[in-house]
Amino acid sequence: MIDRAYRVYCYWKSHGTAALQQIVYRKLANRLHKSSDSMGTSEAEKKTAAQISRVRFETITPLKTYSIPQAGNRRISIVTDSVGSGSLFGGVGTSLIFAALLANRLDAQLRIITRTHRAQPENVNHVLSLYGISLKHDPQFKFAAFFDQKSEIDVVDDDIFITTSWWTTASALPSVRHDSIIYLLQEDERMFYPFGDDRVKCESILRNTDIRFLINTKLLYDHFVQDGLANIEAKGAWFEPAFPANVFYPRRKDATEKKKFFFYARPNNFRNLFYLGIEVIESAITQRVLDLDRWEVFLVGKDIPAVVFDGGYMPKKCENLTWSEYAQLVGTVDVGLSLMSTPHPSYPPLDLAASGAVVVTNRFGNKTDLSGYSRNLICADLERGALVDALKLAITLALESQLCEENFRGNGLLVDWQQAFGGIIQQLSEEI
Repeated sequence: MIDRAYRVYCYWKSHGTAALQQIVYRKLANRLHKSSDSMGTSEAEKKTAAQISRVRFETITPLKTYSIPQAGNRRISIVTDSVGSGSLFGGVGTSLIFAALLANRLDAQLRIITRTHRAQPENVNHVLSLYGISLKHDPQFKFAAFFDQKSEIDVVDDDIFITTSWWTTASALPSVRHDSIIYLLQEDERMFYPFGDDRVKCESILRNTDIRFLINTKLLYDHFVQDGLANIEAKGAWFEPAFPANVFYPRRKDATEKKKFFFYARPNNFRNLFYLGIEVIESAITQRVLDLDRWEVFLVGKDIPAVVFDGGYMPKKCENLTWSEYAQLVGTVDVGLSLMSTPHPSYPPLDLAASGAVVVTNRFGNKTDLSGYSRNLICADLERGALVDALKLAITLALESQLCEENFRGNGLLVDWQQAFGGIIQQLSEEI
């Protein structure tokens, strides 16, 4: 029973509430059709080893496809869980931008295939319009639910598939040409899991020698190469993300208002170290590093509990923001704390630095210094005292407005997605 509950928990933290609900609904429907005989194990309840494994890893159910003749423009298909408003931050948004730019370069049609929720076209339009990207051809939207065996997609010989996770890649591999897959890899996804079956399956996808890999940041690419993934070195490329100045920029602040402190709070995404983060904030408040007479604390993320800090202080919670609302908020932040216990710098520290804030984040592996992105990014060891000391430096720097502004003007962050993906798209357009 404990093992089953743990598996459910692992699935939920990796894929979210909505995906878990779909599985629960499916299992309840199946039970309604079972025999009411409760004595012993019925024949209907017996399962083969393959069936047991398929149920456990239902999200990697192969895409069901059928072939059609080539008709009209070429097609770029992105395979992702969802493009719901709560799914668009960071990686999913980046994959939409890349797919749209590649489709335009190839004069192709963009098709968005979702696996857990039907796509909401207005969300896609919101992201692309925010970055000034207009598609040459109207996009298609297809719901290919992993839990619905009747969900099928048509394919033609020259389709290109952009997968966005190890599980969407695993679902595409049995169904489409391997050389048609570009795996947009934006984290060491093995680190989503404890050592077990999930991690082993993820590792097998990361070591696939047939597909192309596109890695978010050179830092993450170097991590994979140093970890011995020769296939990524041989068939992978990397890019640095962009932070266009019309989206990420310092907003005007009222001098009479309190300074804003931002914490990236995602308790159900363990790699974001929510519990260490609130301990650090508590210590900073107790030690008066973070003076609540001058600072207002914002917890920004998802599934945030009702936290009460020292002295009964309750921070402001910001959840379910649209992308533009999120950009507006980070443009008003003075100091941020954003943790990521993986090699990738993650987006919030870079979003904040691109918007004029000073940010504390953590070291991990080859992620030791992010000053190449911005001198307003301070890295510290993953230890409460070290992080509190780093916050002290960050707050001092933020209050020295001239130095903070100089650091901001010297940022090394890209500001144009066309520049970020230009060389890669040029190379792909010659190969695929």
